[in-house]
Formats: sequence, C-alpha cells, structure tokens
Amino acid sequence: MSDSPSALLLGVGNILWADEGFGVRCVEAFAERFDIPDNLVVADGGTQGLYLVELLRAHNPVIIFDAVDFGDTPATMRLVENDDIPAFVGAHKMSLHQAGLQDVIACARLLGGCADNMLLIGVQPVELEDYGGSLRPQVRDCIPQALDIAAQYLADFGILLTARGDTAPPGIITPGLDLASYESGRPDASIAWRHGDERVLNRSARD
Repeated sequence: MSDSPSALLLGVGNILWADEGFGVRCVEAFAERFDIPDNLVVADGGTQGLYLVELLRAHNPVIIFDAVDFGDTPATMRLVENDDIPAFVGAHKMSLHQAGLQDVIACARLLGGCADNMLLIGVQPVELEDYGGSLRPQVRDCIPQALDIAAQYLADFGILLTARGDTAPPGIITPGLDLASYESGRPDASIAWRHGDERVLNRSARD
C-alpha cells in the first residue's frame, strides 16, 4: 500500500434476489461507463461479509452501493455518510449481507482503522421476494443517478473520471453473472415460478 491509499467503490448484495442486486449492478455499470484510474479500486463485494474488512481498512474514501430498507417509498435513493451508516444497514435486516456490512465496519474499527470518509448510496427496494429475479425497472433507473453521485464524491477528493472509450471494461463481475448474461439466461416466470406455488399458497390460506 502507498502512503496515499486509493479510493474504494464497493457494491454489496445478492443478485439472485431481485433488487438486492442493486449494489452489484452499480459497480458493474460504473466499470462500463468510466475508465478506472490507478487510485480507485472497484469491487463486487457480493455477500462476502467479514471478508470485506481489509478492503475498508485499506482504502479511503469508500463508496458503498446497496439496497437498504429505509422505510421509504420504493425506488427512493438516500445518501448516508460516515458514522450514520451502521445504523441504517442494520436497522431493518433484509438479508445476511446487510448484517455482515454492519459487522464489517465494526471489525475494521476494532482492528485499528476504517475509512475516514465513507458514503452509502442506498436505494429502497421495490421487490425482494423473487428468487432468480432481476432488478425492477424503477430500481434499475436509479443506477445512472447513483453513478453520478459517486463520480462527484470522488471528484471532491481529487479523483477525476473519464468516460470509457472502446476498450472492454475490466471483469468486475464473475463471467456469466453480468447483467446481460443473467437476463438472457433466466427462464420465464411461467416456467420457473419464483414466488411460490400458487396452488400450495391458496390451500394454506384455506386451511
């Protein structure tokens, strides 16, 4: 590590649960839109939990993209900074990765340091209970704005971005799990019913 740590752009979440994949899709879109300078690390944190501790300790500033249950209107975006972040990512647990992110920040601090400057760019999910589903259109439409906010935050720290040219973006996402592949490979809901078998649900309601 150099004396001037690089910035970190981190997307967390589970792409298999509809809008839970917002954070991961943000870093994917970021890498497609911008050239990544040497002083910026862009990472798909997925659901790695405590494995992300060293990332938060090694980089500053840190931007985190995530789907968060703020209790807001669906597809509402909210910005949370620094010490306020753990209160939101742990307040309404939607999945294991959010509890993990709260623990990651706590562990980084216990181990002697965390980023001094952190920004959570969170969106209120529209739909989560859709295993194998993808982002809902309202949440997907939030991605460009989220990237603009991230780019401005980085610029405030002297990290200026340029639009990507014709070069292929770096492989931020595991091959085959990028948005285009994921969308094209998903079976139709009529073939793979992801919300539960309606016959069973109706019977349970009658009983």
